Amino acid sequence: MTQPSPPAPADDATLEQVAEAVAALCARFPGAYWQELDRERRYPAEFVQAMTEGGWLGVLIPEAFGGSGLGLTVAARVLETVHACGGNAAALHAQMYVMGTLLRHGSAAQKERWLPRIARGETRLQAFGVTEPDAGTDTTSIRTTARREGDTYVIRGQKIWTSRAEHSDLMILLARTTPRDQVAKRSDGMSVFLIDMQAARGKGMEITPIRTMLNHATTAVHFDDLRIPSDALIGEEGRGFRYILDGMNAERILIAAECIGDATWFTRTSVEYARGRVVFGRPIGANQGVQFPIAEAHAHAQAARLMVCRAAGLFDAGQPCGPEANMAKYLAAEASWKAADTCLQTHGGFGFAEEYDVERKFRETRLYRVAPISSNLILAYLGEHVLGLPRSY
Repeated sequence: MTQPSPPAPADDATLEQVAEAVAALCARFPGAYWQELDRERRYPAEFVQAMTEGGWLGVLIPEAFGGSGLGLTVAARVLETVHACGGNAAALHAQMYVMGTLLRHGSAAQKERWLPRIARGETRLQAFGVTEPDAGTDTTSIRTTARREGDTYVIRGQKIWTSRAEHSDLMILLARTTPRDQVAKRSDGMSVFLIDMQAARGKGMEITPIRTMLNHATTAVHFDDLRIPSDALIGEEGRGFRYILDGMNAERILIAAECIGDATWFTRTSVEYARGRVVFGRPIGANQGVQFPIAEAHAHAQAARLMVCRAAGLFDAGQPCGPEANMAKYLAAEASWKAADTCLQTHGGFGFAEEYDVERKFRETRLYRVAPISSNLILAYLGEHVLGLPRSY
């Protein structure tokens, strides 16, 4: 199968232009907008529409299919900027990295049918059905099955933490097509499908919202003998785990970029507050106990940013980037959490007030030390696959 050509490297001037344009768009959606969404547990439909109309959700889609084909480095700067402006790009990043599975492994007919619609914003591909209640991050233990019956597959099982399923038209679904006890390797026998969710709802697929501490529209998705056409299969049957892994590097790099944006927002917010807050006759930022943690958080974030750029550059060049993508995700998530904790501590009691946005962003950035892969699992990966230590899981 022919793979898309690597995008041309983005220079610093281009990245700055992208950041300026995205920041100008984000200015139309200030903190009050995100606070209202958070209170009402509402999907950011207006923001997603604006980003779509601006062409930002089509950054990774090749020009031949109506996108701009600018690559992961540009996509990462888009998401970083959204977070640095105080917003949240959760409703954007999934479409960017999930789309890659279709782009790299889909058939010509699948790509010609769906990619132009996704680029135009007519169709949303934001749902990624991989995680299950009993499998967690052990993806090879999933129990959702896809049984071939003539020209159809019959899907049965359950997915969990499938964010934005209620707001998506398509889902990338991973299911077992060969029982685990009948394959040589536990990662064999899984396949990927492109599910038309509008056709599936109420016909064997049900979506149940899960209320969490974050406004991420998270759900559980149940499949009860859902029938889908055989041409919904992406790539070859039984090779789905490899296809999913292929997209996970992109996912981790994009999430890492969001974390860098969060760290930028937290540090800037800390500095502004520490300059203006006067206690005992002087700004609290003059106190080293306040100043040093902010400076340290800034240093950690800048170092993590270099790894994010390195990982994105390798991905765009078509080079192996597993270690770099994982290190970028780990370092950026840790840096954003350090900056978040420092920002809350700097604000004291005011940090818990909704109007300052600190408590919302604090909750949002905490997620990324857990998902889409926990910091501990990244360390286990680095220990075994990079450093050559014995397998720990």
